[in-house]
Amino acid sequence: MKTFIAWIPAAILYVLFLGWYQNWTGPLSSAEISDIMERIQESDVGKTDRNELGTLRKFLEEDDGREFYMLNLVRVAAGSVKGPDGAERPAREAVESYTKVFMPALFARGGYPAIVARKQGGYFDAWGVEADPGWSVIGYMRYRSRRDLAELVLDPRFSGAHDFKFAAMPNTFSFPTQPELLILASPQFWVGGLLALISAFAQITWLLRLSAARRFPSHH
Repeated sequence: MKTFIAWIPAAILYVLFLGWYQNWTGPLSSAEISDIMERIQESDVGKTDRNELGTLRKFLEEDDGREFYMLNLVRVAAGSVKGPDGAERPAREAVESYTKVFMPALFARGGYPAIVARKQGGYFDAWGVEADPGWSVIGYMRYRSRRDLAELVLDPRFSGAHDFKFAAMPNTFSFPTQPELLILASPQFWVGGLLALISAFAQITWLLRLSAARRFPSHH
């Protein structure tokens, strides 16, 4: 029975993983939403016309406490752009100046890029929409909760990083989604499966060594 000790580290790691991955605080309260929107209005985010604050408020008010995925369509500028520091740099370098701030903050809050893909052709089916501006990339970002989205919006580290994003991306739009069919396995399944596999291998190895020790006892 003592070989089951091999499963204890995996259980501890999985509990820690779920603590990071799951939203344990529930939906946003009305008081939280009012405080968030007031702080956003007072921040740099509230001083630009690039953000749909009314749409954000409605999204927060309809919080169900569940994860969601943000679909982003982006056109990265061709050639070089002038960053907020006045220096000319390739547009993709300007994007990296933003993502190197955004990605660690997203990951710290249980989020991650589920899909990032480059565009490979023009519209195949399109009606009732504007002409393709030349989209470059799509991103499908997992957010642990709407509270985490609000905290990211208010993160002061983004006040300067967003200027690199605006410089590098002449066109973009994004909207939140809730997957109805997702073939790619969620990390809460494959992380659990991987830890179980490692633990099972460790236990089997331990049992084999105990069996060998009984069959071939060492003599001194």
